[in-house]
Amino acid sequence: QVQLVESGGGLVQAGASLRLSCAASGPSFRRHLMGWFRQAPGKEREFVASISWNGGNTYYADSVKGRFTISRDNAKNTVYLQMNSLKPEDTAVYYCAAESRGTYDGPYNYWGQGTQVTVSS
Repeated sequence: QVQLVESGGGLVQAGASLRLSCAASGPSFRRHLMGWFRQAPGKEREFVASISWNGGNTYYADSVKGRFTISRDNAKNTVYLQMNSLKPEDTAVYYCAAESRGTYDGPYNYWGQGTQVTVSS
């Protein structure tokens, strides 16, 4: 069983940066792919980024490539999402996900509760 707790969301202006954190509990964290997804109002949840168990491979949605960076610290059981040059269209609830049973974009077995990111223009 894996429990995920996201933090770091907030309200920022366009062009600003935020760093999201996802603290994971459970013995299997270090062996699995971890990902970030987001869901904007009225839209389906979409893949944002993911990272392999050792951080050697990262994957990004085209919409965030070059602006967002995913990383992990297995010693701290934590995954991060550094978000730079934020745009109003990045506004969404961001979810951390653990243990993909498919490929880099899922499906994932475990999900956090989400953290709100709001970008004003």
